[in-house]
Amino acid sequence: MQMREENPTATAATGTEMDRDKGVRVVDTDTGACGDTLPDPVVHGAASNGAAGRGDGTGIRVLKRNMKKNGSRGCVTRKTRFGSRERDWLKGDTQRGCVCLYGGSVDPQPPASTPQASSTPQADLRLVLCSTTTTVEELCAQREVEGLYVQLHGDLLRRLDCSERPLQMVYDYLAALGYQDPLRVQREAANSDLSCMVRFYSERPVHADQERTLLKGVFSVRKGKTQLHKWAERQVILCGTCLIVASVKDNLTGKMHILPLVGGKVEEVKRRQHCLMFSSPGPQAQTYFVNFDTLADNQKWHRQATKVVSQTISLVDLSCYSLEEVSEYLFYSQDITHLNLRHNFMSLHGPGGLPNFPRFSQLKSLNLSHNRLGVFPESVCEILTLTELNLSCNGLKAVPTQIGNLQSLQTLSLDGNYLTSLPEELGGLTQLSSLGLSFNNFPHVPAVLYRLSGVDRLAMAGNCVETLELSTLARMSHLKNIDLRLNGLRSVKTEALEAVKQVTQLDLRDNLLVSLDLSTVCSLETLYCQRNQLGALTLSGFTLRTLHASSNRLTTVNIYPVPNQLTQMDLSRNLLDYLPDWVCDSRKVEVVDVTHNFLSELPARLLRSLSLRKLLAGNNVLQRLPDLLDHVPLEVLDLQHNKLGELPESLFYKALNLKNLNVSANALETIPPSSQSEESLSTLQELYLTGNNLNENCAALLVGHQNLRVLHMAYNQLLSFPASKLSKLELLEELNLSGNKLKTIPSTVSSCKRLHTLIAHSNHISVFPEILNLPEIKLVDLSCNELTEILLPDSLPATLHELDLTGNSSLILEHKTLNMFSHITTLKLDQKPPLSSGDSMVSSNLWNHGYSEMSGQRNKLCVSVMALDRFGDSVEAAYGIFDGDRNEEVPRLLQCTMGDVLSEELLHSSIDSVYMSNTFLTSHRKLGMAGQKLGASALLCYIHPEPSEPGGYFSVTVANVGSCQALLCRDGQPLALSKVFSLEQSTEEMERVKLSKAIITEDNKVSGVTGCSRLLGCSYLSPWVLPKPWVRSEPLCSQDDFLILGNRALFERVSYQEAVCTVQAVREPRAAAKKLCTLAQSYGCRDNVGVAVVSLNIGEDGCTCEHPVANNATEPRAPPPTPFPLSVPPGDPATPSSSSGIASEFNSETSASEVGSEAGSTASDEHPSSGTAARPEKQCSLHPAAILCGPSAGVGGPHPALFQRQPSCATFSSNQSDNGLDSDDEAPLEGVISNGSKLEVEVDIHCCAFQIRSGAPESPKDNDLDKTRSDYPNGKMRRQNSVVVSSTNGCLLAVCAREMPDLKKSPSTSSLFGKKLSNGSVVALEDSHNLIEVALEAPKKKSGYFTASAQQDPEDRLVVPPSLEQDVREQLRGQSPVVPGPPPPSTPPSTRDPVWDYPHPPATLLPQQDLAPSPNPTPIPNLQQEVYDTAL
Repeated sequence: MQMREENPTATAATGTEMDRDKGVRVVDTDTGACGDTLPDPVVHGAASNGAAGRGDGTGIRVLKRNMKKNGSRGCVTRKTRFGSRERDWLKGDTQRGCVCLYGGSVDPQPPASTPQASSTPQADLRLVLCSTTTTVEELCAQREVEGLYVQLHGDLLRRLDCSERPLQMVYDYLAALGYQDPLRVQREAANSDLSCMVRFYSERPVHADQERTLLKGVFSVRKGKTQLHKWAERQVILCGTCLIVASVKDNLTGKMHILPLVGGKVEEVKRRQHCLMFSSPGPQAQTYFVNFDTLADNQKWHRQATKVVSQTISLVDLSCYSLEEVSEYLFYSQDITHLNLRHNFMSLHGPGGLPNFPRFSQLKSLNLSHNRLGVFPESVCEILTLTELNLSCNGLKAVPTQIGNLQSLQTLSLDGNYLTSLPEELGGLTQLSSLGLSFNNFPHVPAVLYRLSGVDRLAMAGNCVETLELSTLARMSHLKNIDLRLNGLRSVKTEALEAVKQVTQLDLRDNLLVSLDLSTVCSLETLYCQRNQLGALTLSGFTLRTLHASSNRLTTVNIYPVPNQLTQMDLSRNLLDYLPDWVCDSRKVEVVDVTHNFLSELPARLLRSLSLRKLLAGNNVLQRLPDLLDHVPLEVLDLQHNKLGELPESLFYKALNLKNLNVSANALETIPPSSQSEESLSTLQELYLTGNNLNENCAALLVGHQNLRVLHMAYNQLLSFPASKLSKLELLEELNLSGNKLKTIPSTVSSCKRLHTLIAHSNHISVFPEILNLPEIKLVDLSCNELTEILLPDSLPATLHELDLTGNSSLILEHKTLNMFSHITTLKLDQKPPLSSGDSMVSSNLWNHGYSEMSGQRNKLCVSVMALDRFGDSVEAAYGIFDGDRNEEVPRLLQCTMGDVLSEELLHSSIDSVYMSNTFLTSHRKLGMAGQKLGASALLCYIHPEPSEPGGYFSVTVANVGSCQALLCRDGQPLALSKVFSLEQSTEEMERVKLSKAIITEDNKVSGVTGCSRLLGCSYLSPWVLPKPWVRSEPLCSQDDFLILGNRALFERVSYQEAVCTVQAVREPRAAAKKLCTLAQSYGCRDNVGVAVVSLNIGEDGCTCEHPVANNATEPRAPPPTPFPLSVPPGDPATPSSSSGIASEFNSETSASEVGSEAGSTASDEHPSSGTAARPEKQCSLHPAAILCGPSAGVGGPHPALFQRQPSCATFSSNQSDNGLDSDDEAPLEGVISNGSKLEVEVDIHCCAFQIRSGAPESPKDNDLDKTRSDYPNGKMRRQNSVVVSSTNGCLLAVCAREMPDLKKSPSTSSLFGKKLSNGSVVALEDSHNLIEVALEAPKKKSGYFTASAQQDPEDRLVVPPSLEQDVREQLRGQSPVVPGPPPPSTPPSTRDPVWDYPHPPATLLPQQDLAPSPNPTPIPNLQQEVYDTAL
């Protein structure tokens, strides 16, 4: 690597003179000053062959960064770190780059509650400019350090080999993630955010947990309990299972006193301060007293020793400590029997390496899995006492013959390696009973297993066995359990009538079998053969107990003789049109699952079985159900999605044990009575009747089910619910009556004292039900009704945490009502309806959306939806859905950042696959520490004009990872736009994960964590789980009606066709989304459900113009020149629709009652009477009327596009789960997040931005502008209910925020105020600091991630009389920065950048300051558009 010569001109421009061969440039990040340092040794670049070469001509540049002690974010941004010389170095050669070297004085794994790099001191950070050929040896010589360490995903630390090349490692890592462009790889490698995934250290960091492996010090020690012994200063060591006391002070020469502690005692000595007594177990126990110097030492030793003495076996757990060697003191613990060294980097050399492990004379169990050994350590074969050895996931390719020395070995785990054969010596281990060979490369069953008579289980999942000979299994008479899943198995061969008598369990899941004949396996008890391609299955029924054969192509199953021992049978998702007779003849069958078949009838004998307890027969074509016998033990009956017109009259009083009945999605017009008499013995607890033709007369038949806890009667024909009948259901806990024709909920609902969930959206309810007196009520959904007012009791129940009132256009809420709702965690209200005029409706002419999110049984919402009807310019839209499965942090972060990332990527590329892939990869990086252990499925949908089509056609580009899916309804039929990255549904992904040697558990999860092979986050599972998305673009046409975006839980229960039909029947997007969620829950879903429905109105040519206008929407998506701000005329304000991404505003003089009815606007919606711009001709959204504001636009009043609003603060939940996979359950958050004190909804901050016309780009007025915008006359924010409108869903957000001075002092928010944001992002695009760092600094709350500052009440506004208006203006103009208007039009405006213009408050109101432009603004040649975030 040859370093190019420095540019002397560039060096002089920086004000610094330096000699490359004499010094290193140092930048003081506190002052920004540059200076020279003392000469540093120079290490030359690698030669062409990669070998290190040294001379005097070239060198490695190092840019030293002394981090601020206060952890300022500015210390770690690329902007501060890179100078012109560094940028010049990266130019021209993609093999050049930089490596960030961190010091070792900081814990490499800060706890989840600790802010990362923002509130904790960081070690020195040095930026080393090098190339992909630069080796570790060169870097170490230049830095004068012994070695370099690499840390992946904030996890383990590994010492790098001298020949490894750090920059090439980073490039390879980024390429594996999915980056393809070399220039982009170079840029990403220089981004400091990457340190959360790949970080290099110049010395080994001090690990906070290292004290758990070794404690030592010089303390006062006394031996024995008597006073005869004197106190003496001695070296004391606590390592492993023993306390070691040296006989000589300050060194370990001479005799060592070893005190075993397992089973012993450690106690506080009360008579002496900071003194502990250590005693060994047994009758001949020895005792040592140790007097510590400080209380901290005393507690630390006492805590660690207590763990040792409490053990029942001599176990030392040193897993996940990044160890290369164990401590020399550990060998003194000769009583160690179990040693766990999993997830380390144990060395094959050195005094503490594996060669010395035979010194453990009593070691029985040794775990060396995940140590990157590469070869089988032969020294382990000398530990003759071993009974258990685990060498899984070490990249082993062969097993040495010395393995035969371990005659005591009982368990040997070799999973996750590259083995293809085993040595014959292994067959001599007569005591071996367990041998793990899963996920290797064995092409057949190893012959050595014939001799291992003690092994009863063949564990060979994930190998390459394509053919299984049953005769081979017959000769291995000791094998009872066979696991051959995930082998690519194509055939199971049977030779002439040779019985296989010993095999009792056979697992053949996820193979390629087309037929299976196991009639000769006569002792088979359990068979797993799911997800094959079986068309025929033949089994022996002598001992069969469990059969799992779902997801095949079976038309029949032959079992002979009748399986009288069968208890559980799963034949779901096959092609069965009848059930075989042996199913009914089986005497002990308890569970039968035949869902998703083509059954037209169920045998009467099956329902009359005296053993059947659970019958799942949904998604068939059943037309009737046979009668039952008296007192059948049936407990669960699922008949959803059939064609049932009626149920047997005797169903409920013959199946007295029936507790769960689901008959949703049938054609029922009535239900059978609960009993033949007035007295009912029904034990029914859950009843699902959604999607039938039931009327109000059926409610009378429910009275007998007095144990009913869950009742779903959504989407029927109910006109009312009899009040007297509802009062009888006193145990009812969950009631869903959505999608009916109800006008009221009976007042007798107050009799249901245990009711905690009432869902009754999409009805005609006009009176709020009397449910707020219920003691346990938690969730109330009355959206999409006709409510006009709410009568509240004197107090609300403390349990109420969610109330959805959206879609009630006539609802009026006063201040008193809002104040009473202040404790509700989640309150959803409508925003003020927009004006339907001009350009305010351009986006809604083409598309509009609605969405719904429902929490499941976990009582916590882990699904988030992003919806931007106006994204970029007015003819683009972006929608997304993010499913965190069991965590809510990652979906919320993605919801708030992915739109901004997409905006940034669109500036760099116009190729769909490139900008979408880079959006996902960049979002993955921006997750920071949250993305190390947590992850989420993500889907992003971007609607945009097609640049290649001159007619203005639109296209939709969809990218996804994980299990979120998108459907397009075209000609009434579903068209899938996404790909499910599930191991069970994607053969390609399964093979990729297998080749990377991941351990796939029996539930088809990678390392037992996730069933998805691609996610955003979960970077610790790399390279098995990747963030690279699937990308597809589809041109839109007039036959395209709508898009459906949903998470895994939705499409597991609702088919593509049913989802399309559901939306077609409802049409209104929000109501359709709610119906889809309700259907999923009624069909049995217990997880979080998230749905977004986007209605499309695309014409033949994609244009809605009234007159022919030149199309300007076909410009390529490329970085535009400096744009001029566009103005919206006074008559046509850019007021969005109720589902657009922009918040509506209201007049600050509005009365209190109007405040409630208008749903919380924060600025004026009125238009100034004196406007100079004329109303333009109405255009379509493809051809918006863009009018430049001339110098006269601001004469006589404020600029029409200016809009005043106090900034608010965005914080994010930093809750981290204990195991890194799940966080604590909270109250369900239905898409709306709260700070626990006031009413809140989620705000899509991508579009909450407005434009400020300013002077020179570097004007110092910017800071003053932010300051004056946030200052009130009394100097601080009032703690009253303010109202902020959701830009995502048309919902209301009202919060009681912290005072503004407190927010500015907060370390998490001080860096956000005053930022110039190019597109409304939470964090500036040029800021490379992770968003999660803001979250980690934020004040900890029980739940929620968004807080907004309070709004002044109208009476607090300053009203200026008209006679004094001009004087006040002049005074305020002298104190406030003047914001000039834009210059005269000289360049056509760009249509690429988003523009949102807002009306201004009336001139008589001056609540904060006057932002009027200068009467005679000076044209500025290079006017810079500045966008300020209003939802920070």
